[in-house]
Amino acid sequence: MLLELQIRDFAIIDRLHLRLGEGFTVLTGETGAGKSIIIDALGMLRGEKVDVTFVRAGCTRARIEGVFSLDDCPQLAPLLREHDLLDEDDGQVIVVREISAESGRSVARINGRAVNTAVLREIGGRLIDIHGQHEGLSLFNPRTHLEMLDRFGELLSLREQVATQVQILRGLRNELADLRRNEAQRQARIEELRFLIEDVTAARVRPGEEEDLVRERQVVQNMARVTGLATEAYADLYAGREGGRTPGRPIIELIATVAGNLVELARLDPSVESMATTASELHYQLEDLAAALRTYRLGLDADPGRLDALEDRLTVLRDLQRKYGGDLASLVERAASAETEIERLQNSAVHIAELERHEAATLAELGTLAATLSQRRREVGDELARRIEGAMGDLAMPQVRFFVSIKQTPDPQGVPSAGRKVAVDRTGIDQVEFQIAPNPGEPLKPLAKIASGGESARLLLALKSILSRVDEVATLIFDEIDVGVGGRAGQVVGQKLWAITENHQVICISHLPQVAAFADTHYHIRKEFDPERTRTQVQRLDDHQRIDELAAMLDGSPSEHSRANAREIIERAIAWKANRQVPTP
Repeated sequence: MLLELQIRDFAIIDRLHLRLGEGFTVLTGETGAGKSIIIDALGMLRGEKVDVTFVRAGCTRARIEGVFSLDDCPQLAPLLREHDLLDEDDGQVIVVREISAESGRSVARINGRAVNTAVLREIGGRLIDIHGQHEGLSLFNPRTHLEMLDRFGELLSLREQVATQVQILRGLRNELADLRRNEAQRQARIEELRFLIEDVTAARVRPGEEEDLVRERQVVQNMARVTGLATEAYADLYAGREGGRTPGRPIIELIATVAGNLVELARLDPSVESMATTASELHYQLEDLAAALRTYRLGLDADPGRLDALEDRLTVLRDLQRKYGGDLASLVERAASAETEIERLQNSAVHIAELERHEAATLAELGTLAATLSQRRREVGDELARRIEGAMGDLAMPQVRFFVSIKQTPDPQGVPSAGRKVAVDRTGIDQVEFQIAPNPGEPLKPLAKIASGGESARLLLALKSILSRVDEVATLIFDEIDVGVGGRAGQVVGQKLWAITENHQVICISHLPQVAAFADTHYHIRKEFDPERTRTQVQRLDDHQRIDELAAMLDGSPSEHSRANAREIIERAIAWKANRQVPTP
């Protein structure tokens, strides 16, 4: 619900602050006073296209701000949360839009955060719905008719069951399509997998083998140098070196002498005991190192044919990788899982047949559900048409015929319906469109093609009065919807607008005193002139001022006679409302 509206420097409005409440709010005033400018400003909060001419002459920018309560539109909270725009501690949403006079561009903010126009339209469209003579908006958009019909008939639960079956059917058909598409390649894939298994098995590939072979090849290629280094290291450790003025003593012998001396020293001076221990440990470690070097040296293979064998083995492994792609580890894994894939491919015909049976069963169940939903839509559509024709009769158009067209599209891949197959989607098998014949003898035509503004206005009101309980938008704004409606039907228009307030906040610009008489809150809009500027002023009317305003609407200028008529119209509206404590469309 719209709680507050602030407009600054917008068209001829310099400053405007409206506090709005529940129920039926009416705006009246002379033509050109600025009533529709307020509607234009609200349109900006819905994300409608901006125009630089909206900025008041001589001002740098126009600003519109709306404060909305979320209490009556809880379905908006998840959307706000999705865009990180919800203040969890506040039950309000503040929408601001500014238009720059210099660039002509606009900036929109929701709860203080800048948003693009798409997000503003998505959220603003769920806060406000604006209806004029030729603006059906959602009502005159055929794509929304099915949604309205299902909400009116409380069919959303059944439609959700249809949507679930459609999702299952699509999954089955996608899986079948994949299997059938691969059927031609099935045998080739089986042969490929068998060759892989045979080649990997024949090659006796083991994980890490290539790395081991490369390391061994490096050793064999440098065998002379490797043997020399190992021999010299062992000699230094254990045998010592010949030559020089004095023979070189082995390192192990030297460290043994050092360790013995330190042990002897520790007996004399216990403070060096840790050094003696270290020397002894080094002696043992060097002996272990010498033994390992000896074993390594003895294990060196000086076979001249070993290098060729290594190269041959590496060639086998690398040819295998080039043939099948990937490294050796992945080839081993693929070969291990190939048997499972071969078994699945060999059983694909059985799997396809099983899926086809499942598809047929799902299709039959979906067809039953969709047919039930379609039948319920036909019943609900007839009831809706009956009620709308009755409402149009109340609005002095008793000859109007209204019809809910429900059609299906043939589709050989669809679901069975009345001896044929028809297309199906998550909403079912139906394409729904509202149709009308305004005058006797005329054929039914799509709702969107109605030419007469008066007919559109009354039909819109009839639709809204009946569908209002399933309309999720909290604030409905009607811009001169009573144009083309005479005084006799004016009271019915007022009754229906007021009845919509059972589920909505309703704001209406009206020229009919019979409509204004039903207002719970009445604002008068007028122009004020001073030597420099023209501006729009808005005044909330009390009971006496309302009588004068309705009298002026009746007779141009208030007189005792017109005041008496105005008082009678208001009293009649008050009496009607009092008898309708719980309004119903």
